Amino acid sequence: MHYGLDKFKEECGVFGIFSKEKKNVGDVVYYGLFALQHRGQESAGIAYTDGQKVSLKKEMGLVGDALKKEDLETMVGYSAIGHVRYSTTGDSNVQNAQPLLSKYKLGSISIAHNGNLVNADIVRELLEEGGCIFQTSIDSEVVLNLIARGYKKGIERACFDAIQAIKGSYAILILTEDRLIGVRDPNGIRPLCIGRLGDDYILSSESCAIDAVGGEFYRDVQPGEIVVIDKDGLRSYNMGERTSLKTCAFEYIYFARPDSTIDGINVYQSRVKAGENLFKEKPCNADIVIGVPDSGTHSAVGYAKASGIPYEIGFVKNKYVGRTFIAPTQELRETAVSMKLNPLKVNIEGKRVVLVDDSIVRGTTMKRLIELLRKSGAKEVHVRIASPIVAYPCYFGIDTPRRSQLIGSSLSEEEMGIELSSDSMGFLSIGGLLDSLDSKSFCLGCFNGIYPVSAPFEADKFMFERKE
Repeated sequence: MHYGLDKFKEECGVFGIFSKEKKNVGDVVYYGLFALQHRGQESAGIAYTDGQKVSLKKEMGLVGDALKKEDLETMVGYSAIGHVRYSTTGDSNVQNAQPLLSKYKLGSISIAHNGNLVNADIVRELLEEGGCIFQTSIDSEVVLNLIARGYKKGIERACFDAIQAIKGSYAILILTEDRLIGVRDPNGIRPLCIGRLGDDYILSSESCAIDAVGGEFYRDVQPGEIVVIDKDGLRSYNMGERTSLKTCAFEYIYFARPDSTIDGINVYQSRVKAGENLFKEKPCNADIVIGVPDSGTHSAVGYAKASGIPYEIGFVKNKYVGRTFIAPTQELRETAVSMKLNPLKVNIEGKRVVLVDDSIVRGTTMKRLIELLRKSGAKEVHVRIASPIVAYPCYFGIDTPRRSQLIGSSLSEEEMGIELSSDSMGFLSIGGLLDSLDSKSFCLGCFNGIYPVSAPFEADKFMFERKE
């Protein structure tokens, strides 16, 4: 049985700044995007305004490759938004890179979006029937066209109306000549927060990027909130929908940086607590606890702390092979695991090892890691996973395989242990995960198949009737 790569792919990251004084806003966004690089490595871009026009620079690749020094030197203005992308909808090419920029009758508008719209195809079709022409294959352009279509009402009302027509997960930044707008979906599935840098305002996917530019965290954008920032300061509107916080649990398990705090929960502390709960639920007699770098190490620390088993470094990570490392065939992908992670034999040989990771999606990487540990002389390898079994796909901005490709959709915990050749296998329960997250409400669809947004939403036809 063959399984592919062993992790969910990240979604995207957004970062924006608004200043009352003209300055090099591109530099600030550039460093903010660097701090969000873990959220997407396919492309990067920055749109900025000098108060008269909105300009854009975007390219494929990492932030440091896509945005050059000479590009940043020209980005002097009052406001800017940036985006790092991993494609969840649309092909991976520069045309689909973000931010997107469009001109309409009242000026220019740029948009950067993290998430996924479950009704994008329906809305796109209705817009095309009404005469809209699309330049890209990504759902962010659907939002852009909806806003441009309602320009006569003013940008804020146009944004409000556009948001009413879409369903799914989104943290959206919108830039015009004179204002910066941030929107978070009614369930808060994707994170978005507000920071201050002196008198300037920042909007960011994660608080770690606010820290990186020397700013201070102000607050999270609430589910269903629209934040408008201009020369008069910050204003807040609510979409009017019934909202309930259902942040994606995988933000804490894997996606977010450990130095971020999302909706009042520190990511690192939640991972350590998940490891502690994992030991309570799935104890093991062993000599050492090791973690799979990077996100598995935090839960390994918690498992070691709760168990009293010493925590040791088990794998050395090659810092120069990023998450974007690509191998052309299944066989090479499996071999390539050792390009990224190499066992520290001196710590492993002759030991009973507890190997802690944050999740298993398909299973290939975990199987290879177990093989590497055995080759390095491990007497026993007991796998412990600091999240529940991933048994269902995600529709909200994570590149998820079909259910048939998820190892947890067809195999039990014990069967997975046999399939992956571990001495034992244990996953954290949903209750244990929620306890590590202060028992608040989250999107757990990939674990239990229950999603906060139902099947694709049939948009109201009257919103798209062609105006004669």
